[in-house]
Formats: sequence, C-alpha cells, structure tokens
Amino acid sequence: MERKASAIWNGTLKEGNGTMSVPSGVLRDAAYTWATRFAEDQGTNPEELVGAAHAGCFSMALSGKLTSAGLPPERIATTAAVTLEKTDAGMTVTRVHLSTRARVPGATPEAFAEHVEAARATCPISRLLNATITVDGRLE
Repeated sequence: MERKASAIWNGTLKEGNGTMSVPSGVLRDAAYTWATRFAEDQGTNPEELVGAAHAGCFSMALSGKLTSAGLPPERIATTAAVTLEKTDAGMTVTRVHLSTRARVPGATPEAFAEHVEAARATCPISRLLNATITVDGRLE
C-alpha cells in the first residue's frame, strides 16, 4: 500500500509560501508559510498535519487492540501535541504527547492502560517518528 501527498513551495523560506494537497481532496491547496509554521499566524503547517495523522493512527490502533481483547470501544478521542525544537541537527520533532479519552464498556483502568501502551508502540505513525512519544490515556 502506498499513499501520496504533495507540496509546492514558492520563494524564499521566510517570505515564500506554499500549499499542501492530497489526492483524496480532503486537503486541497492548504496554505502554509514560515509564519504559520514558526510563529502564530493563522494556517496549517507540517507538524500540525503530523499530529493529526498520529492522533488518527493511534486512535485506530487502540480501537483494534481493545476490540481484539473483547472490549470494543464506543468512542476514542485523541489529541497529539507535537514539539518542534531547534537541535544541533537543526529543527527537529523531538516529542509527541498523545492525550486520549475513551469510552470502553467493561474495561478496567489496568487493562485500558495496557492496550494504550500497546497501541503507542505499534501504531505505524509512532514507529515512523524518531521522537519521544508519551501517552496519557484515560477512561471516561
């Protein structure tokens, strides 16, 4: 399986601008600039999109783990906080903190925590990133 995305950048780093798109059309010509990435201007940035991908991937992985254990979830809501820092190697995603809340009938906190950790370790986006990944998982 292969998935694609594309980006176009015009101009210099600080004064330029770009767009990102995916073939499905769910993201089409999403604008980004230096200021949307490194300052607080309105718009998207690659790290925000990595966060969305990670939150989605983790939620699906957790659902799979719970369902396989006979604990099908009603709802899983995950937020990913992606930290971008300047390191000796340059700008680097150093950490991702996943915060997940789930409604899982019949799950004990201990069983839920076990499945949260398994999902963190096996989610394809977690395995993609060379960053510290932490998770705060709680039952609702």
